[in-house]
Amino acid sequence: ANDTAITLGDMNGFFELNVYKPLIIYNLLRSLHLLADACVSFNDNCAVGIEPNLPLLKNHLEKSLMLVTALNPHIGYENAAKIAKKAHSENKTLRQAAIELGFVTNEQFDQWVNPQNMIR
Repeated sequence: ANDTAITLGDMNGFFELNVYKPLIIYNLLRSLHLLADACVSFNDNCAVGIEPNLPLLKNHLEKSLMLVTALNPHIGYENAAKIAKKAHSENKTLRQAAIELGFVTNEQFDQWVNPQNMIR
């Protein structure tokens, strides 16, 4: 309802002489208070106490196909695409697929595919 009141107040006003500014400001502030209260409630009832499942996160990271982009400069796009397709179709990690296809060694994979370096 607040967004509708703000829209109508803006539509019916004239340039800088908008007599609906108090209506717009009032409803905008109400919306901001609702949003702030929702953030506090979310924090108190949901976010507090959340602990990451590190083994599951590591598994998801290892199976993430987007990490294959780190191999592009070293083995080329075509070979990187083959690795991604094999990993996806056989439900393997990129490391397993890359080593099985013979494009990289375990040491090269560790050196080239480092998610920490990719997010900087």
